[in-house]
Amino acid sequence: MTYAVMMQAIGLVLDPYVLLVILCSAIFGLFVGCIPGLTATMATALLVPITFFMPPVPAVAAIVTATAMAIFSGDIPGALLRIPGTPASAAYTDEAYQMTLKGQAEVALGAGLVFSAIGGLFGTIVMIFFSPALADIALQFSSFEYFWLVVLGLAGAVFIGNSSILKASISLLLGLLIACIGLENPAGHPRFTMGLEQLMSGVELIPMMVGMFAVSELLRYITNMDPPPMIATEKVGNIFSGMWALLKKYPWPLVRGSALGTIIGIQPGSGADMASWMSYAMSKKFSKEPEKFGTGHVEGIVESGAANNSSLAGAWIPAIVFGIPGDSITAIAIGVLYLKNMNPGPMIFVNNPQNIYAIFLVFILANIIMIPLGWLTVRVATKILRVSRNLLMPTILLFCIVGSFAINNSVWGVVLILFFGVAAFVLEENGFPVAPAILGVVLGTMMEENFVTSMIKSDGDPLVFFTRPIAMWLAAGTFIILLWPVGTWLLDRLRGKPAAGA
Repeated sequence: MTYAVMMQAIGLVLDPYVLLVILCSAIFGLFVGCIPGLTATMATALLVPITFFMPPVPAVAAIVTATAMAIFSGDIPGALLRIPGTPASAAYTDEAYQMTLKGQAEVALGAGLVFSAIGGLFGTIVMIFFSPALADIALQFSSFEYFWLVVLGLAGAVFIGNSSILKASISLLLGLLIACIGLENPAGHPRFTMGLEQLMSGVELIPMMVGMFAVSELLRYITNMDPPPMIATEKVGNIFSGMWALLKKYPWPLVRGSALGTIIGIQPGSGADMASWMSYAMSKKFSKEPEKFGTGHVEGIVESGAANNSSLAGAWIPAIVFGIPGDSITAIAIGVLYLKNMNPGPMIFVNNPQNIYAIFLVFILANIIMIPLGWLTVRVATKILRVSRNLLMPTILLFCIVGSFAINNSVWGVVLILFFGVAAFVLEENGFPVAPAILGVVLGTMMEENFVTSMIKSDGDPLVFFTRPIAMWLAAGTFIILLWPVGTWLLDRLRGKPAAGA
């Protein structure tokens, strides 16, 4: 990175328009995360139609800022209502709520805010220092290595963090099937278009993801007949009181959560919710007071809160360097990068260095402004949580429809969001995760192109996939992940344990 590139990146971020976009996106993200049922992924999906009309840096800055804020603000309804605002907050919702019942709501919310910001900065530093190094390595990759890298990402999305491997696999296969639709394949032959001209270019990624993540949540709200919950406390004290003492008391949980969150974020298909659960479990395992967990103990919030936001930055590393999404949020972000001619891959550091370093600076700025804006959100939280969702949900649906129409000025976009919204709702209601399907769509085309290109290069010899050094190691990692459940099942049988159900 040269001095000139860095100064250019700083100039891009400090542009008044970009700063205004960051501020508005932060407020939007904090609001969305604070409303139970509106997830960080949904916030990203809702922003996409707006980013379509923005230059590259503010477009990506809007997504980065909104998701970072939404991940934190999901802690607020968790602490006050015992309902996590986002799935990433679910791991320690009971812990935070128990603290609120004991009159310690400000400690729970303060820990969630401060340590989320620190964890986010940790993940950003790792991204800044390791992304260029990984890009240098990625320049040595050919179609053989990229094929195994994509397969490794797909395998990880299915076999890591999913309760049912069978259902995750079915979801992934559905995504790969959708990726086959259209003329966008090496043969240039129409596939699964059913005679519709709109499908000749394949299924548009952005309307599909808006439908699967936003419209499906709206349908879930419509079918939820539970009465609205009551807020546990009407007043929250000074959330920064005692934070320095917690920082001195729990330095290792903070470092451990930040590091684990970043590592999990790098793994394709994992995301902040998996990082949160694993960090909470690790915190309890290594704690000197494990018996206090579940009774209103702040230690788990410290570690899981740091892991939440550090995983967001970690997920951007494979997205930027290889074009492989680390989670569903970066899957949407990759679509935006392509729209803005910032094609992900190692060459992005050569073709658009000022833009990519501007994104790094946005990550830093977003985690810094999270503290004052998060404090303000907590101050008005009881009022935000009283917003009538009977008014909010139809407004969001209208926004989704208008945004999807505006992308191509076509009703086809509206048809796609409604179709995939219903499909995602049906899948999730029956226990099928949506994230593997999204990754299947994003990575399916890349996998096919690299496979066909590699077979042409090798004159149809598949052994070349295993003889190149880097490809060989990636293949080994892929088969380890694929065969791990079988090995675990055999080991359990040998030990006489009952096999886990699918």
